[in-house]
Amino acid sequence: MPSIPPGGRSAGGGRSYVLRFISGKYQGGEFPIVNDKPIIVGRSSDLDMVLVEDMVSRKHARITMQQDQIWIEDLGSTNGTFVNGEKIKRARLKEGDRVLIGTSILKVIAGEGARDSTDAKRDLENVAAARRTTQARTMSGSIEEVPLPDLLQLFATSKKNGVLVIRTESDDIGKIFMRKGVIYYASINDLDDVPPMKSIFRMLTWQKGLFDLDPPDEREFPNEMSLSVQEVLMEGLRQLDEFNEIRNELPDLNTRLVLSQPVIPPLRDLKPEELDILQLAHNYGHLETVLNKSLATDLDTVQSILKLIKGSYLRPE
Repeated sequence: MPSIPPGGRSAGGGRSYVLRFISGKYQGGEFPIVNDKPIIVGRSSDLDMVLVEDMVSRKHARITMQQDQIWIEDLGSTNGTFVNGEKIKRARLKEGDRVLIGTSILKVIAGEGARDSTDAKRDLENVAAARRTTQARTMSGSIEEVPLPDLLQLFATSKKNGVLVIRTESDDIGKIFMRKGVIYYASINDLDDVPPMKSIFRMLTWQKGLFDLDPPDEREFPNEMSLSVQEVLMEGLRQLDEFNEIRNELPDLNTRLVLSQPVIPPLRDLKPEELDILQLAHNYGHLETVLNKSLATDLDTVQSILKLIKGSYLRPE
């Protein structure tokens, strides 16, 4: 059981929770979870929590809390109910869990006392109306609230179609193209030099930024993939862990890599892939360009660069 934050108890002494909308047309809205007061979620206007969108069934799910235990049950919806990326029939919810219903992602958070559900229902209508006025995208949010791995798992399990667009504070724009939850292409800043897998692995390092799910892109790409999100995440997160272990040893991305003059250590001691990196460094110079041009992953490339620097084949300037 998570620690109890200040204000996390209701007037009756039990814990108080709310469902916060962190993505979708109701983003920013909240709905209280009250002991012994079931919440019926769906498209029908006479329900407790009304989500007006095509992917939500008339009666979609039921959320209940009894003795501080929160449960969610799918009511035979067409498109399903998902908790932390898993499609469920019935599941227990805890603080921090994320629920996907239609295009809305809701997060269970500790509240500060129960609110009236009628007021919450009206507030959700006001949030949706305000977002329509600003012409907000149907599904958007922050990767601080929904980290990219969690987001990809949600989209994969619910077999989403579209382009996941991530915009960072440094003006980088990443795009991940999906068909029925399967990744078939990816790019950062529309760079042709960087292979799709490398682009995804780089995006996994991003911790701040905003995301939107844009409509499907009908273009065909010359080097399309067909990879499950699970495959991508298993390899990407493994590489990220290893990359983080050597991150502090790396020069800045703007560093120029210069071939040592003369080259004293024998080239025959290098592996073919290390010779490739040495050639890229000689031809292009800057570390960032070498990373982009290399056919190897960023992890393998920086491991080779560090070896070449330590072996006196290259020197950073």
